Amino acid sequence: MMKGLLGVTAYLAMSGVSWAAPVVTGLHGKHPLSEAQTGHLLAKELRCAACHEGASAEGMKTAPDLKTVGSRLSGSYLEKYIADPHGTHPGTTMPDVLAGLSAEEKKRVSASISHYLSSLKADGLTESVAGDSAKGRATYHEIGCIACHSPRDEAGKEMSLNGVISLTHVSGKYQAGALANFLMNPLKVRTSGRMPDMNLSQKEAADLAAFLETDVVEGGSIQIADRVSEGRKNFQKFNCHACHEVEDAQSEMGPALAAMNFAKGCLSEKPESTPNFDLDEGQRTALRFALEKPVKFFPADEVKMRLTQLNCLACHERDDFGGVSLERDAFFGSTEEALGNESRIPPPLTLIGAKLRPGWLRKVLYDRERVRPYMTTRMPHYGDEALAGLPELFREVDEIAEVILAEPTRETRPMVSNGGHLLLGDKGLNCIACHNYNGKESPGMKGLDLTTSFQRLEPSWFYRFMMNPGAHRPGIIMPNYWPGGKAVQPDILGGDPHAQLEALWYQFSLGRSARDPSGLRSESSKLIVTDKVRTYRGRSRVAGYRGIAVGFPGGMNYAFNAQNGALSAIWKGEFVSANWRSQGAGDFNPAERSIQLAQDVGFLQLENKDDPWPLRPLTNKEAPVNPDPLYPKNRGYAFKGYFFDGNGNPTLMYRCQEIAIEEKSVVVENKILRRTFRFDSPEKTTVYFRALTGKIEASSGSLFSTPDLNVSVGDAKTTLRGFGDQGEKELLIPLTLSKGISTFTIDYELLR
Repeated sequence: MMKGLLGVTAYLAMSGVSWAAPVVTGLHGKHPLSEAQTGHLLAKELRCAACHEGASAEGMKTAPDLKTVGSRLSGSYLEKYIADPHGTHPGTTMPDVLAGLSAEEKKRVSASISHYLSSLKADGLTESVAGDSAKGRATYHEIGCIACHSPRDEAGKEMSLNGVISLTHVSGKYQAGALANFLMNPLKVRTSGRMPDMNLSQKEAADLAAFLETDVVEGGSIQIADRVSEGRKNFQKFNCHACHEVEDAQSEMGPALAAMNFAKGCLSEKPESTPNFDLDEGQRTALRFALEKPVKFFPADEVKMRLTQLNCLACHERDDFGGVSLERDAFFGSTEEALGNESRIPPPLTLIGAKLRPGWLRKVLYDRERVRPYMTTRMPHYGDEALAGLPELFREVDEIAEVILAEPTRETRPMVSNGGHLLLGDKGLNCIACHNYNGKESPGMKGLDLTTSFQRLEPSWFYRFMMNPGAHRPGIIMPNYWPGGKAVQPDILGGDPHAQLEALWYQFSLGRSARDPSGLRSESSKLIVTDKVRTYRGRSRVAGYRGIAVGFPGGMNYAFNAQNGALSAIWKGEFVSANWRSQGAGDFNPAERSIQLAQDVGFLQLENKDDPWPLRPLTNKEAPVNPDPLYPKNRGYAFKGYFFDGNGNPTLMYRCQEIAIEEKSVVVENKILRRTFRFDSPEKTTVYFRALTGKIEASSGSLFSTPDLNVSVGDAKTTLRGFGDQGEKELLIPLTLSKGISTFTIDYELLR
């Protein structure tokens, strides 16, 4: 048997196979896995543990959710795919479970199963927007889809590349509007993250769907009761339940690994009475090597396998593997091309666990944090299931020698602060010639904002990088300011490299309070609303860490706390003032006196209607540590972004448990803020909405007032109850949602 990287790994990389065999995108080209690791990864992607005791189920790919597949895929496509999965979708990891049947039997069984699956529908219609195929083409090639899928030429024909997943089968696969809905939230159907969430807006998803589809199917197969019943039985008979949870049913297990003959069954050259994965010889050899004997993997091996499994190495380098291939290089772009490859090629993952602080690494992986807005390729979101434990593995594996960047003493602080401030400006190292700073744009190239450095980076990695940037990113345009260990600015802090780097690090640690370096242009702090709605994001005293301010022509404004999901302030008059000394885009505060509303979570599914509303944790000088850092997540809330209409008005998207919520506000009579909610619930349920808190009086069954606001709830049921020890009340609205789409509207009228 072949051993080492020149065995099966080399075969998979260099054989020039047609990839009609199952495609695991990370296993193309040069990858870091041995034969055993390759086979182990294949076993996870092919779900061997679903049928065979003894195979590892940890990190196993999940099959698509089919509970509502009848509302998503066309019946004709399902029938073709079940009858011939490899011919219909070359490279699929789904086996042909009907391989042992005659052509006539296969046609009958696949038709019955497709009828059954087409009967599994979701209630309610999903709104869709028109897509622009030309824009979809640009998006497809720009944001990173080509890391796993073939680029296309001007005629729409896929370019021939090994190790990619073809999308030629997509045309005719989805019902009208269903592909765009899938692209908006692929993790809902494919929870294992192999198709990640690319953070698309509704319009981008529609454009992509228009590009990928040429023939849109308007419906599924005709439903015939006896064919549905027959299909349900066949779904069970051919053990489809082993991978797809559709209804309560027990799947059948095949032989345990210890009792298997690896020359037969699924791993034989021509399986007849077992599922046929259409494996090539290299894949069969790798699987036998991995399954015949247990293999111990160390944390460093696990990192390699996880990065290969998620195809991270298609965009990122780690050690001697991965990175953007020559065939794909042209599709990685930037709006700041003068910064060189660093502005368009995703950063290396070498020593990433020693580079990024643990909290920031989790933000990047789980919360879509981004500091390179000029990079057109997007970092995918793989979902909690696919990412579980990965930040901790990076931390365990990646180690570098510690460098202490000491905080200045009280006596030395003025000298250190002035030195760091001088180094950043145009009279020192002139860092702001290429980097934004404190939310203000550089007068030259617009590199990542330097004030995020202290939040993001470990000090030891920062020190090593600054002492020799080219060693970490070959070809980087950033100069080495301490060549050979000597400072190019000998007149600052005595020319001591360590002292200078300590001063820069201290300057970054000041965050929003840091002074602007010399040479950084200043911007007007007051933001004006003209003839379109204006949206601004940043930290705010009225909207928390993830605040969103929205200003309407005519002077009505509101702020939304996206961290917790609550309308947090309303005001009339001028929009906001931005503090350009803050992190990222800058803090904001209302330019006029605002009406402050509660910033606790806005929606809850209470187990008991009398349960107290959970309040957000507050920190102050006496209690600086947040006692409940996962407060919104633990209450089922997750912010999902927003999209704009033609006038710039945003629709906010978030979730309460499994309920998807879209919220859009408009101004009525220049004094009423009308909030309209659109709910998409997987089942009939009741969700509670906390509409108002404070000194509330009930003017009527539908009108509630505070000294500043009238709130009109229409014919909705309400509960007005006391809370806290200050005599305040809270207005709760229990909303009974049907399965599918529901809406609710509420008006907030300003009284001053």
